[in-house]
Amino acid sequence: MAIPTLDIQRFTEPSSSGDREAFVAELGTAYREWGFAGIRNHGIPQAQIDRAYDVFQRFFALPDEVKRRYHVPGGGGARGYTPFGIETAKGAQHHDLKEFWHVGREIDRAAPQAEAMPPNLWPAEIPEFREVAYGLYTALDALGSRVLSALALHIGLPEQFFADKTQVGNSILRPIHYPPITAPDIPNVRAGAHEDINLITLLVGASAAGLEVLSRKGEWVPFTADADTIVVNIGDMLQRLTNHVYPSTTHRVVNPPGDAARQPRYSTPFFLHPNPDFLIETLPGCITPDNPNRYPQPITSHGYLMERLREIKLA
Repeated sequence: MAIPTLDIQRFTEPSSSGDREAFVAELGTAYREWGFAGIRNHGIPQAQIDRAYDVFQRFFALPDEVKRRYHVPGGGGARGYTPFGIETAKGAQHHDLKEFWHVGREIDRAAPQAEAMPPNLWPAEIPEFREVAYGLYTALDALGSRVLSALALHIGLPEQFFADKTQVGNSILRPIHYPPITAPDIPNVRAGAHEDINLITLLVGASAAGLEVLSRKGEWVPFTADADTIVVNIGDMLQRLTNHVYPSTTHRVVNPPGDAARQPRYSTPFFLHPNPDFLIETLPGCITPDNPNRYPQPITSHGYLMERLREIKLA
């Protein structure tokens, strides 16, 4: 069985009375089984995605000393640049083979969430970086909200259940560069096996194969989406909130074989987070005699985030 790809237009612009209900059922089934699904007809123009990748690649091509000006020591990688060789998957022996940039939500600096959400940094060397990156951020944020609306319906919640819990969420756009593999003694995993921290992750335009998802049978299943498809997966916060009704599935990025490993790889995930003060407390409808509450002690999303960032050596 393959990880499914679904047409979200059936939810946002249904052609028949049963279209929305069928989409919600299929999406929920996909996430219960895999924790992953492809989403097509998402409405984000390919030209916008291509322009963003062009801008991100130009940033990563800058000299190392220039990029490091945007690294914030002690900032937990929350904003700006994180150099190669820092992030390490929980329990992994080797650090991930990547460098990345973080774009966060632009909010009023007097807002109560500002303490947990530092201001963005923008590379002066690429003037259009801010407009392009934040344009992609807002587009993925809106798409993520539509996916969450469908998931809410699937577990018997109001369609807008997540709307007031994510509108000032500490969500992150992360352009990533995996440099070419040129040495024979480098481990075969560019990003170690891990689960995401947030509610859901939207991965747009991965430029090469390498993403693998761990199935319920313990097999690594490659998932390289078509060019018009955004990969959306469940994160640990939603797994916790739904008492594992929606599982946060282990995944990794491996090196392709042969000469392909000597090519750089770029990808851009968007990590959709709840508001920093949102209390992650198991939904009553997800607790049953067969699935008792696994998390009797609630935690705020910011508290949970910081706990996890320490585990992966970003805080």
